[in-house]
Amino acid sequence: MARSAIAIALPPAEFGAVSEQIAEAGFEPIEIRTAGDLEALLHERRDIGLAIVDSENDFDATLEMYALLHDEDRDIPALIVVAAQAFDQMSGFGGKASVKDEYVTRPYSAESLRWRVEAMLIRAEMPVGETESGIIMSEPPTEPSEAEGPRGQIVIVFNPKGGVGKTTIAVNAAAMLQIRKGQRVLLVDCDTVTGHIASSLGMEHVRTVADAWTEDLDTGADETFASIATQHLNGVSVLVMAESPLHTEILEPKKVAEAITAACRVYDWVIVDMHPDYGLLNQGIFERADKILVPVTPDVPAIRAAVQFREVAVELQIRDRLAMVVNRANSGVSVADMERVVGMPSLTEIRSAGMLFVQAANEGRSAVERFPKEKVIGDIEKLCSRMMDTRDSGAAKSGQGFLGIFSGGRNTNPTGRAT
Repeated sequence: MARSAIAIALPPAEFGAVSEQIAEAGFEPIEIRTAGDLEALLHERRDIGLAIVDSENDFDATLEMYALLHDEDRDIPALIVVAAQAFDQMSGFGGKASVKDEYVTRPYSAESLRWRVEAMLIRAEMPVGETESGIIMSEPPTEPSEAEGPRGQIVIVFNPKGGVGKTTIAVNAAAMLQIRKGQRVLLVDCDTVTGHIASSLGMEHVRTVADAWTEDLDTGADETFASIATQHLNGVSVLVMAESPLHTEILEPKKVAEAITAACRVYDWVIVDMHPDYGLLNQGIFERADKILVPVTPDVPAIRAAVQFREVAVELQIRDRLAMVVNRANSGVSVADMERVVGMPSLTEIRSAGMLFVQAANEGRSAVERFPKEKVIGDIEKLCSRMMDTRDSGAAKSGQGFLGIFSGGRNTNPTGRAT
């Protein structure tokens, strides 16, 4: 992502901390005080990627700045800081609002503003439009040529037991990769029974794969997952298989698996949240996966389910792609004991922070966006860094496999049990 300059119109008491975070992220912070300052800056510079403006202290000045950012020749995104009690006044700025703009309410942290800026700049580079329902729709990304590098990675998040944090991990890993790591991410809700990725991200009435492929029967079109996906405000492309478990006949397993593989030519990461079953759809996707993350909580039912999956994985010949993610790891059970019992290495541990995830979902956001400074977000970042390490090392493709990289030298026998 190109390093843009950021115009910042904030009170002096806030400018210092915010500009420090912006500079740390690799952007050039430029302080402006008036609409005249902004006008002069825009005439002088062509690399202003975003403006942070304060609407609380001088609303009229904010309107002038906003008009300059969105005049006939420009469409520069604005991150508008506003008091919570005045938020209702902000909608539309007189009907001039751009779908690229965002609002943040006081109080805020400088670090959270930094991550919002990064996410907005990533999103600003992607062509978008807005539906009547206000959902941001992405245009199909351009498929790269073979010369532009290797295909993306398919990462499945699966455990045959529900309630272990599969969706939470999938949503926040996708947000982390997109926002902080600068990756192109497709997040797939492949749970046609209890899936709730779209609703947890505040995305209602999205177009599903079942909808699109049913329409294609009449039109003769052959839509890809990239063209069907809906873009969340954080930049992640979100794809829902079906809205109802009663209308999934068109989701032929082989076609779905092939479409997921094809999406790897467009995205750096395709993260798939799956229903806890061993049906033909899941088996078809298992076969295509580069990595399979197995969230396990420190309780007997979840551990037994993971052991069962390890044994099934041996039969499906995907055992070397599995790695455990110990979720709610600060619950009193030793990670070493869990590794020994489950027979999988722990890729990382994620501490318990249930209410933070719930609060973020209630606001239609990932916890990565909502609580960037919390320790649990550091756990998510560690998970994503290790995922990227395996991709960048190329070890999985050389035959070592996902298990070998993170087993810490542990030997395993054909059943997957540590020896």
